[in-house]
Amino acid sequence: MVDELLAERFELSAGRVKEIYSACGLDGAAADYFTRTAGFILQMLELFEETADGRWRQYPLDVLEQKNKALYQDILKNQYDKSYANPAYACAQMGEEYGRLLSFLYVEIRGMIVFAVEQRQAEMTALMELFIEIYCMFENERMPYYKSLQQAVYWHVSDYSDDCIAYRVREQLDSSLSFASGIIMEADLTDLRYLYWFGEYITENELRTAAYLNSLPQAQIEAMAHTFVEGYRKGFELGNKDISKKKTVNIRYCLGFERLVREEIRQFKELGLSSTVFRAAVHTINKRMDSRIGYFGTSPNRQMDYDHRFDCALYLDAPFVERKLGALKNAYEKYKAEAAVFGGPAVMEIFGEEPFEPADRPECLHLDKRQQKLSVRYDSESSAIVNEYIRGDERSFTIIAYPVPEIGSDFEAIFTDTVRINTLDYEQYRQIQQKIIDVLDQAEYVEIIGANGNKTDMQVRLMHIEDHACQTVFENCLADVNIPLGEVFTSPVLAGTKGTLNVGEVYLNGLKFKDLKIVFDDGWVREYSCGNFDDDKKNREYFRENVLYNQDSLPLGEFAIGTNTSAYVMARRYNIVHKLPILIVEKMGPHFAIGDTCYSRTEDVAVYNPDGKEIISRDNEVSRLRTSAPEKAYFNCHTDITVPYDEIGRITAVMADSSRVDLIRDGRFALEGCEELNRAFEQGDCG
Repeated sequence: MVDELLAERFELSAGRVKEIYSACGLDGAAADYFTRTAGFILQMLELFEETADGRWRQYPLDVLEQKNKALYQDILKNQYDKSYANPAYACAQMGEEYGRLLSFLYVEIRGMIVFAVEQRQAEMTALMELFIEIYCMFENERMPYYKSLQQAVYWHVSDYSDDCIAYRVREQLDSSLSFASGIIMEADLTDLRYLYWFGEYITENELRTAAYLNSLPQAQIEAMAHTFVEGYRKGFELGNKDISKKKTVNIRYCLGFERLVREEIRQFKELGLSSTVFRAAVHTINKRMDSRIGYFGTSPNRQMDYDHRFDCALYLDAPFVERKLGALKNAYEKYKAEAAVFGGPAVMEIFGEEPFEPADRPECLHLDKRQQKLSVRYDSESSAIVNEYIRGDERSFTIIAYPVPEIGSDFEAIFTDTVRINTLDYEQYRQIQQKIIDVLDQAEYVEIIGANGNKTDMQVRLMHIEDHACQTVFENCLADVNIPLGEVFTSPVLAGTKGTLNVGEVYLNGLKFKDLKIVFDDGWVREYSCGNFDDDKKNREYFRENVLYNQDSLPLGEFAIGTNTSAYVMARRYNIVHKLPILIVEKMGPHFAIGDTCYSRTEDVAVYNPDGKEIISRDNEVSRLRTSAPEKAYFNCHTDITVPYDEIGRITAVMADSSRVDLIRDGRFALEGCEELNRAFEQGDCG
């Protein structure tokens, strides 16, 4: 009966959209908006039919390419200036209030691409009904009261939050939802038509990556998958967690890597784990700013993603936060059995895409101060809900990265070198990094001084060790959860940690920052600036929104010294430092992470280095509040900022008696026993 009612609603909505398209009862800019948007919806209805009857998978490659471009044509860079997805264009045509809301609506409706290929009729129906409701307001009043339009959006989002959130939770936990994994495991991956079946924007990145992986011998694919899967397994082992309790793993990746993912799914199955593969969110309810979590293709327009990162400003208020938290709690309660056996994510990142510097458009929606606080509250409380059902002290993860063809003509050589860097000598690095840790364990603080124009001048306080025979403050990080290997890290003592951190150019959370300066006092961010915009206020807002996540300040959650000089030299040789992910960049010099510690929500699980010593620096003054004031203990973010070797004058361990030992001097490792790390500099290669 429910399906019959849904089918009836779907048909009625589709019929009404056709009427709007063929005989729009409006004029001027409103007529243009609703006609063009109705036309896109009709395109989605056709896509729905083509996937339902199997035609979509029968089209030849050139036809699929044309159809894929048609789905995304109006938001591509050369068309975006005249697209209603662009808030600036929408506001110019419709005025600021109408423009922002209607631009939001159009971007939401674009999510129907996903719903059409996945045959999610309910989601398509809900969006069509919202579109018709908004249209009718314009048809009835010509210039409808803005608050009425905003309320229509508000109640749409609120009413569907339960279903949207429940489905999102299920996507992560339930391997029987097999839209993506079905393609990965069953398609002929040598026939690249399969890439278009996902409904994502497909470019040369996806096509050439898939073709390149198809050219590799099966033994190499198996070895690459083993590095990934074994890293996941080791994460449980080294974290003192029982992987035998887990039944599922969530694989996140970029399209084009299906041959490798297929093998990873097979190897995870040998570990007793079924794989879930879910898409990056397209519905506003499940998005977090412009980040993409899940599987995805190349973004058709990163500026569009950035422009709509705060669309929730249309509806975010205290009652909605309560509704959304309740929906999340109910969803996890419904799937609590699946959550209990979920092991955590296994993430394959990509790098090589052209770096993105966003334009700051005043027409975009932004959170006001009240909404910023609500957003911070939701992040905190939702994280606690997730941790209640997927316990941090029982789950793990792994993450690795590979280049895509957009990186340039050296793609295949860079890919080969990346595989080599991902499999550097575990034992050799264990021994070298242990020598660094042995010195750091004697220190009261570490001093980091910049060079070559870098104004970094930091003191990082270290936890005091009571028993040097069995305790340590730095983790010897090798190739397990965080691939490639190559760092030692700790959770600093906040009191006494102070100074200025400076980087000339760095990418944080996918965004470029120029001449970034952060001043710390007792481990907290006190001042910050960057040089992205002429306006200092815009620079501060840029950092606050994208690094502090709308919080007034964050603590220093991690200090680390990267040791992967091979990765650094490779990056310099191919001139790709600016295209590397933080996963690799953080291994290429000292780095500082703002936000939670690396042991967030797992502080009470004893963790040991390979030498058998317990790592005691698993928390700091903030995370210790987890027992007395849990709402103040976590920030649910962790942003790494790396200072490259060539901007480091020295890193010095300072002892209680004021004696000093240089670990790095003039960008080179100076500690006895670490000479091997400088070989990559001398040889100029990644061997």
